Amino acid sequence: MKKILFFIFTKSIGAYINTLSFVFPRKASQLAYAFFSEPREGKLSKTNLPEILQEAQSETFKNGEHSFHTYTWKGNDTVILLVHGWESNASRWENLLPYLKESGSTIIAIDGPAHGLSSGKEFNIPQYAEFIHVAVQKFKPQYLIGHSIGGKTCLYYQSVYQNDMLKKMVILGAPSDFKIILNNYITLLSLNSKISKSLEAHYLNNFKLSLEQFSSKTFASKINTKGLIAHDIDDTVVLFEEGKKIAEAWENVIFIETKGLGHSMHDDELYKKVSDFLFKADN
Repeated sequence: MKKILFFIFTKSIGAYINTLSFVFPRKASQLAYAFFSEPREGKLSKTNLPEILQEAQSETFKNGEHSFHTYTWKGNDTVILLVHGWESNASRWENLLPYLKESGSTIIAIDGPAHGLSSGKEFNIPQYAEFIHVAVQKFKPQYLIGHSIGGKTCLYYQSVYQNDMLKKMVILGAPSDFKIILNNYITLLSLNSKISKSLEAHYLNNFKLSLEQFSSKTFASKINTKGLIAHDIDDTVVLFEEGKKIAEAWENVIFIETKGLGHSMHDDELYKKVSDFLFKADN
C-alpha cells in the first residue's frame, strides 16, 4: 500500500511540475530542483540528540549565510574527519567509531547541508565540500572517510582543494555518475524534457560543471592521495559498477568488494579493514 501511495504521490508531483513548465517555466524548474535537492530525512534536534553524539564535543561553524555542525571525540594528534551521505547525519558513524577509537585518534564528524543540526534546506556537493574545507582548516585531519554521496563529496573536495595534509581517504558505497542520479529522479517523477534540460542547465550555470564532468571517476582521476574504496555487490541504491568506475580512475587506490551489506556498509570485518588501511604502516 505504501508503495502505491508513493507512486501516486511522485507521479502527481511530476504531473504538476510538467503542467507548470508550460505556463511558468522558471517556477517549474525551481520547484523541480527543490524537490531534488531538499532531504526529507536526516535532521536532528538539539534536545533529542542520539546518545553517541551527546558523548562528543559539539561546535557550530559559519560558512557564508549557512552554518554547519561538527562533533569531536577527543584523542591524540591524529585526526579523522567523517562525512555522511544523503538523508543521514553524523550519528551514522556509531558502528565505525569503536574501531577508530582503538587507534587513539581524534575523530570529527560533520553534519552536511540541510542535515543533522546544520542549517538550510538545500543539499549540494560543492557546498558540502566548502563545509569540509572549513572543518579541514580548523581540525587539520590526516584521514578522510565518506559514505555514499558524502564519499562523492570527499572526492570532489580533494580534486578541487588538493589538500596535501591528507594522507589517506576511505570511500564507502559512493556513486560516480551524477547523471544517473539525476535521470533516476527525472524518471521517478516522469518529468518532461523541458524540465530535464533546465535541471542540467542549473548545474552547469551554478557549479560550472556539466553532468558528465560532475562524476566521481573524474574527481578521482585528479587525486594523488592514497585511497580505499569499498562497495557492496548487493547495493541497490548505488550500483556496484559505480564503485568500480571510481576505482579504475583512481591511480593509488585499493578496491574491496563486499557482499550482503547493502548500501549501509555496516560490517565489523569491513571496519577492521578500514582501520588496518589507515593505521598499519604497510598500507
